[in-house]
Order: sequence, then C-alpha cells, then structure tokens
Amino acid sequence: MTSYTELLAQKATLDAQIAAAQAERRAEGIAAARALIAEHGLTAADVFPAQGKKPKGSVGAPKYRDPATGATWTGRGKPPNWINGKDRAAFAI
Repeated sequence: MTSYTELLAQKATLDAQIAAAQAERRAEGIAAARALIAEHGLTAADVFPAQGKKPKGSVGAPKYRDPATGATWTGRGKPPNWINGKDRAAFAI
C-alpha cells in the first residue's frame, strides 16, 4: 500500500504532465487556427462576428411630451411624475 506522501508526489507528477499536455494541445490548436486564418485570408470580424448588440444610446423614439416643460418620455420604464397616474392620450406626440 502506498503512503500519503507517495500519493501526493504522484499527484504532483500527474498535475505537471497534465499541464504540459494542455499547453501542447493549446499550441497545436493556435497553430491550426492561424494556418486556417492565413489560408483563407480571414479577419477578426470573420472569425468573431458581432453578437447582435444594440448600439448604446438607442432608447427609442419619445411617445409622450409634457406640454408645460417640453420633457419627453418613450413609454418605457418608470413613468415620470408629470404623466404618472394621468391619461396618457393627452400627452401623446
């Protein structure tokens, strides 16, 4: 039967072998990817296309306007105090 310290030594050896194998596989994968990219003339946009993100600042067109102040609201989110609890048809743009 092996002792605890011998098992720890075996574990350390196996961990080192696993790390070396992972590094080798990673290097092979990177080399293969670079070869395909160069072969087909791909760009970063070809390999990693945009994920359909909305442009920042795009909150939508305002649907309601306060005639007293000219403030607007898109109808999304918490309603402002000037329209809260009132008939929204009167404020429609």
